[in-house]
Amino acid sequence: MTQHVGSQIGSQVGSLALVGSGEYLPEMLELEKSLIADGVARGKQAAFVQIPTAAGQESPERLRFWRDLGLSQGERIGVPSHFLPIYNREDAMNLDYADLIRDSALIYLSGGDPHHLAGSLIDTPVWQAIIEGWRSGSSLAGCSAGAMVMSSHVPNFRMSKQPPTQGLGLIPDIRVIPHFNKFFKWIPDSAAKVLLNLPTDSILLGIDEMTALIKRAGETDWQVEGQAKVHVLKGLPASQLGHKERLTLPA
Repeated sequence: MTQHVGSQIGSQVGSLALVGSGEYLPEMLELEKSLIADGVARGKQAAFVQIPTAAGQESPERLRFWRDLGLSQGERIGVPSHFLPIYNREDAMNLDYADLIRDSALIYLSGGDPHHLAGSLIDTPVWQAIIEGWRSGSSLAGCSAGAMVMSSHVPNFRMSKQPPTQGLGLIPDIRVIPHFNKFFKWIPDSAAKVLLNLPTDSILLGIDEMTALIKRAGETDWQVEGQAKVHVLKGLPASQLGHKERLTLPA
């Protein structure tokens, strides 16, 4: 069963980051370094794991690109990076990855196809290890597709007439539009209407590129970190928040 644990986000769990774009880039180094430090402070190993499942349907060349990008970021930070070849649901059943995921200071779900990511991880040992690691102090970050799947549902913005995909349900009532400062240049107006048509108790956030919304371990509010803004679009009073500004979201 998919775990809905949004109400349990508190002092007993690690930091949680929703990232608009930019995983492993030099511009995001300080952010990712801080998430690793959060995990280390809570007893985790000074390392991060790359979970590239969202890109699992891309070419071998692109997968090597993501691997090398994370490796370079690890070298800049001064910690090991572990690229786990979890490309599909079969890979996510592999128990060999569990300990490495649970023990690492940062667990990172990178970008790609959110529907493939959610469908591959739901109700698998890998997702269970991610939850166990986060609950015991690991920082958990989702970039682009990785941020979108944290909700209860992922809308089909490229096929607006298709029903949404079941998400991972970590923060079930919060939906994220990543790449927000460029997103509506890529999709038709009909898809935009689908994204904005939320259940009445849901909150819709737009997160710009090179920007993240973070709930640090032990803190109540979320904080914006990065070059641009987080946009509150629905479910709360509309606002735009910049670097270091804080946002209170329902538990």
